Amino acid sequence: MADRVSASIVLGGTMSAADYAELTELIALEGLSIEWDGEPFEPEHRNVGEPLSLCAHEVAFGRFEALEAWCREKRIVYSRWSGSYAGQWGGERVVFSGDGEPAWFAADEDDCVMIGRETAEKLGLMEAIRAHFDAADAKVPPLVVEGPLPEQPAT
Repeated sequence: MADRVSASIVLGGTMSAADYAELTELIALEGLSIEWDGEPFEPEHRNVGEPLSLCAHEVAFGRFEALEAWCREKRIVYSRWSGSYAGQWGGERVVFSGDGEPAWFAADEDDCVMIGRETAEKLGLMEAIRAHFDAADAKVPPLVVEGPLPEQPAT
């Protein structure tokens, strides 16, 4: 059985309606919600003009592997936080800018990015330390869906 922790992810960028339908299927498979202990995500939970914020408890290894891989493939910006698992790994924030590889940052249980002495010494100047924190705090743009969304069946 996988080690499980709480985790959250914020998604943003521009995608087609077809991609949004695919995204919502991935979100459902991950068991994500727009609030802690909330109802499962539904496509209409998206707030137009805002990034999509999702969360869950009991996330295997604190990662949304299929969702994050899909976002990297589609160049969708995201920022993910996951809590620590005692004796195994520390909390982290992962930021993907839409290009290149995701960047990893140590974070605490409140999603505050932290640096230790070794990282501070490696970064050196205060400007570099501030740049490190700025990169971790990169703003996720609104999630924009282009084109008409498919009709949802009435329940």
